[in-house]
Amino acid sequence: MDPSAPAMGWSDEKTAMVLPPPPYQDLQAGAPQPGQAYPQQPQGHGAPQPYGGGYNMQTYAMGQQYPAQPGMVTVQPTVYVTRGPLEVENPVNDYMGYSIFTLLCCCLPLGIAALIYSISAREANHSGDRMAAERNSRTARTLNHVALGLGLGSLVLCIVYVVLIVSKLKN
Repeated sequence: MDPSAPAMGWSDEKTAMVLPPPPYQDLQAGAPQPGQAYPQQPQGHGAPQPYGGGYNMQTYAMGQQYPAQPGMVTVQPTVYVTRGPLEVENPVNDYMGYSIFTLLCCCLPLGIAALIYSISAREANHSGDRMAAERNSRTARTLNHVALGLGLGSLVLCIVYVVLIVSKLKN
């Protein structure tokens, strides 16, 4: 038995994949035939054209200035416009001290919320966003007033409760 011979049951189904594809027959009328899309290139052994080289290309000696080209595009530098901080002008009040006081002495949950809005108002002041600074400032002030009212109200109720308990114990 020849070792280079195919094994038994071997079929030549793969040889069909090695064959070149059939020529295309569905060319439309008026469509350019293969090889007709590009102009005829000169035959010769001259120097190859550089990459991107086109027709009417000129060479310049070292140090020679290029002539002005019509249709030349100049690119302007990009200018970024940002808003400056409002602290120089009229900054919006952020109520930071009031928020810390209500956080520590009056009502903890509302004090935390007021402190968050105070910080947001301060950041909006620094970035120059007046509308956001005013909105956050108003919210912080309202939360501080409510927290102070709840704190004072609970303080008054505690005092009244203690006074009533002490007066009942004396009787």
